[in-house]
Amino acid sequence: MSTPFPFTAVVGQDDLRLALLLNAVSPAVGGVLVRGEKGTAKSTAVRALSALLPEVDVVSGCRFSCAPGSPDPACPDGPHEAGVGAQRPARMVELPVGASEDRLVGALDIERALAEGVKAFEPGLLADAHRGILYVDEVNLLHDHLVDLLLDAAAMGASYVEREGVSVRHAARFLLVGTMNPEEGELRPQLLDRFGLTVEVAASREPDQRVEVVRRRLAYDDDPAGFAARWADEEAAVRARTVAARALLPSVRLGDGALRQIAATCAAFEVDGMRADIVMARTATALAAWAGRTDVLAEDVRQAALLALPHRRRRNPFDAPGLDEDKLDETLEQFGGSAGDEDPDPDGPGGGGQPPQGDGDGDPQGGDSGARPEAGEGGEPQTSGAGAGEQAPVRAAEPFRAKVLSVPGIGQGAAGRRSRARTEHGRTTGARRPQGKLSKLHLAATVQAAAPHQRARGRSGPGLVVRRDDLRQANREGREGNLVLFVVDASGSMAARQRMSAVKGAVLSLLLDAYQRRDKVGLVTFRGSAAEVALPPTSSVDAAAARLESLPTGGRTPLAAGLLKAHDVLRVERLRDAARRPLVVVVTDGRATGGPEPVALAGRAARLFAAEGVASVVVDCESGPVRLGLAGQLAGELGGTAVTLDELRADSIAGLVKDVQRRAA
Repeated sequence: MSTPFPFTAVVGQDDLRLALLLNAVSPAVGGVLVRGEKGTAKSTAVRALSALLPEVDVVSGCRFSCAPGSPDPACPDGPHEAGVGAQRPARMVELPVGASEDRLVGALDIERALAEGVKAFEPGLLADAHRGILYVDEVNLLHDHLVDLLLDAAAMGASYVEREGVSVRHAARFLLVGTMNPEEGELRPQLLDRFGLTVEVAASREPDQRVEVVRRRLAYDDDPAGFAARWADEEAAVRARTVAARALLPSVRLGDGALRQIAATCAAFEVDGMRADIVMARTATALAAWAGRTDVLAEDVRQAALLALPHRRRRNPFDAPGLDEDKLDETLEQFGGSAGDEDPDPDGPGGGGQPPQGDGDGDPQGGDSGARPEAGEGGEPQTSGAGAGEQAPVRAAEPFRAKVLSVPGIGQGAAGRRSRARTEHGRTTGARRPQGKLSKLHLAATVQAAAPHQRARGRSGPGLVVRRDDLRQANREGREGNLVLFVVDASGSMAARQRMSAVKGAVLSLLLDAYQRRDKVGLVTFRGSAAEVALPPTSSVDAAAARLESLPTGGRTPLAAGLLKAHDVLRVERLRDAARRPLVVVVTDGRATGGPEPVALAGRAARLFAAEGVASVVVDCESGPVRLGLAGQLAGELGGTAVTLDELRADSIAGLVKDVQRRAA
């Protein structure tokens, strides 16, 4: 068994280590979400935490970790008699992003269940994590159906496995810890709210800390056991402090003053629901216990707010998580100042909320225009600070709820909420012979396949004689996420400030829709004499929104270059993820200028998409009393449909999806 990197040897990352330790003191806090760039010791710190947790008492031989003093009466391995059990270390169970549903919740032997009526159940990762840690690396990339199962288990403290009338239930109470890189996409709000605390981590910019990070990492890689031995005393001290804080926790008093501060803070920051108040109360109590106190002070409430509220105050996915600390201090002062009887001595025993520091304390894997430009084509005069031939970026108009755009036909890409697809989850549409392991049994088709052979198989009792050849897999239809590639015209013909603001608002609205439907997004822009990939396909709509906000305009309209660049992007993405179907959204007024025969060249580029059957929509940005209808002509060349900015609103048109499907069929 490999030796984990010692928790106390992690350099810096004080907030991360404190949040993890608070959950070790009080699992009721609800887990930790760790957000940060790659190489910042997120996974290292989480994996090291399990070594600091106290051992757990379990019933000997129970696969579901029942407590000897109060065994679960519904345990599949039960019933158990209350008594003395065995001790084992707390587990840290890692959930892979690509795990199957059966691996997470467990699997039933369908053949034995049908033929013998036996509930032969193999526990999954939720059972393994009971009374321990469930760790999800890259939690923002987890499939939606696994997220739903995690939400159910976290809410009920139990896992339910249902297979065609056969039901198994077992306890599943665990500390949920997730790590993620925000550049790869955000979490669904429902799952985000399930994490009690959140921590932002970043690599240190201090050379001394970075040197210490490298020094410790190299020493660990050369001799893991020896390195861990050198930190054994610090590890033992933190483990003992954690046990002491757990013992003190029931004695900590959360007074009315502290409760009032908690409620006022949550109200001031307009967080949704009451979970934030409860998490803050539990966190403040755990902070007091960790500091060796029996009273919750104002500083505990403040620290609890900094850990529990940032991820709960986002109003939309483009809002950066965070908290206005000046506003927080004003609220705490207004509603009572100190919430306890006296301030602690920060230098005294148990004073302060930070975990013990190692030497150098940091992270083991990476620490913490001047000339007046020309007017653009058809646009306003240029502003200072922008390059020649371009205007400075304008702000996007307020986003709106956009109409659903979908890809016609039935795909089989990654789970999402946009287009029809064959999936493991959804409504049943038929049956087939299983290819590989059976995952979703079609009971009626299985019985129908087995029924004609009962006499030949010598059936004599009431049970149905079922063989593997009789089993039928259910065909299910759900929704998939797509690659939504935006091709945005940033030329001078789009540069009128009111128009470009509206265009950016429309694209922002479509990005918000892509976030909600679990799509990947990409952004290609064209202006002047060329096109560029402003954002390669990614799951982070935040990054796309940021690139859109800073997009300048001006110059000619190389429409063909934009379409050809988009075609190249799709070609590369097919090699990476052939199952994910694309939807190309071209945002333009349809004009093409610059170079020889720009209109004919744009038409030929558009017909490449039509020949390959790529679903497309042209958002017509042309305005004014006289319209040339060029965007509609472009949509015809693409084999797609054209809609105006006004028609893109969900409450403005009916049947847009039908139009897309009809034109692409």
